[in-house]
Amino acid sequence: MGYTAVHPVWGRLDASLDDLGCGLAWADVHRVKGLRLACPECGGRVFARASRQVIRHFYHQVRPRHCELANESVEHHLLKLELAMSARAAGWRAELEVSSEARDWRADVMVFDEHDRPFMALEAQLSPMTQQEAQMRTGRYARDGVAVCWVALQDRPWERVVPSLRVRLPSQRGETWTVWHGMVRYAWEPRTLKAKAKWEHITCPLGDAVKWVLDGRVRVHTAANGTVWWTAPAYEDLALVRARMEAEAEAVKRAAAAERRRKDAEERAAAVAQRRRDAERRARERAEERAAEIRRLARFFEVKGLDSAVWETFTQMVRSASGKAIKWGNLSPAHGDGLLVYARPRWESGGFDLAGVVCPDPGALVGWPADLTILVPNQGWLPRIRAAARSPLKVAVLDPVTGCSSFIRVAPAPE
Repeated sequence: MGYTAVHPVWGRLDASLDDLGCGLAWADVHRVKGLRLACPECGGRVFARASRQVIRHFYHQVRPRHCELANESVEHHLLKLELAMSARAAGWRAELEVSSEARDWRADVMVFDEHDRPFMALEAQLSPMTQQEAQMRTGRYARDGVAVCWVALQDRPWERVVPSLRVRLPSQRGETWTVWHGMVRYAWEPRTLKAKAKWEHITCPLGDAVKWVLDGRVRVHTAANGTVWWTAPAYEDLALVRARMEAEAEAVKRAAAAERRRKDAEERAAAVAQRRRDAERRARERAEERAAEIRRLARFFEVKGLDSAVWETFTQMVRSASGKAIKWGNLSPAHGDGLLVYARPRWESGGFDLAGVVCPDPGALVGWPADLTILVPNQGWLPRIRAAARSPLKVAVLDPVTGCSSFIRVAPAPE
């Protein structure tokens, strides 16, 4: 059943209007014999019908299987009428079951603006529809400059991608249709960043919601997650204020983080520079110590014929050969004017012990302690040591020129 019919002379009739939209009374079409009325959807013959229980409408004598108007449910029929009556109560001209000239859409209720142009379709969508279909049908309206609001009784997937309202059917006579999903407000109290903010659906009479939509008091809003709903501009402005506050707070946080990173980088750079200065200072100190040591041993080098330029290498070879921490002592007349070497194992915390003598005069080898190592810088010292040996001697030949090390036990020459 539908609310509209077509007469060959009178044109389009709308049963929801007192004058049927063409200046006629209901009695002019209801139970009038021989009257030829046609369905605007399928062209089949229809008749006027009304009673105390049934709102006046037009019905097919034989219900065609593929005519949407003939096969719509009672809920769909009632919701269409409620949408039309709500639009008219809000002061707008609204017609039921209006099709485009190209017949590529048919609005359950079409609302016309002050220039008598269609601008808003109110669709009672109770049958299943996919999100893609909803977007495609909404696009068809948009191409003709018509906005649309889809109205459903149940939760539908498409209501998240197109402007829509979800309503409740009145449970008893006298109650109003109620919107309980699709009309939202922005809840944020107190208006500080610490307070939680959220979009929440409100409940309101369908008539109020239709009036707000048609009057522009609410408009389509697309949330950050892509969900579409209706809300007032003031709530959008409030959400924008919150977003700006969050952005400013985030900017402050990022600036503070950047400042911390800058300070950390400066501190790391300062620490690196300090370590470099400390390393340079220690290197200078070591160089000064080595220079002082070279100056201290200048007479020793001169007397023993040693090259001071390779002394550092010789020191490293002594340390490596012994596997111990070492330090140089003084020239010892008691040890043939040789340079005393003191050593301490790395894993012990005691003092240094005399471990060897560098380049002692061969004349001092008489009575030389068997466990006191003689250290020489090349093989040229061995013949003199062998000639002077009176007891077995331990000799370490550490050549700083070739980098070769050898450890020799020299026995006394046979008499």
